[in-house]
Amino acid sequence: MQNTTDESGAGAVSNVLARVRGYLKETGMAATQFGRAAANDPRLVGDLANGREPRARMVARIDAYIATQRETKR
Repeated sequence: MQNTTDESGAGAVSNVLARVRGYLKETGMAATQFGRAAANDPRLVGDLANGREPRARMVARIDAYIATQRETKR
């Protein structure tokens, strides 16, 4: 049976990148600031845009950061 929640490959990169770009647009945060805050990597967003394939753990960190920030803004 295939795990449908697994994000791997180019589709996963574009999905994560789309979520990050949406968050950046929504908040006005700089890409380097986001990368540093979410993953201690200021090049994260640029690297994703250039095809870096994040592992599941990194995707989880990115999603957790965005969720936490959205919760604190409420």
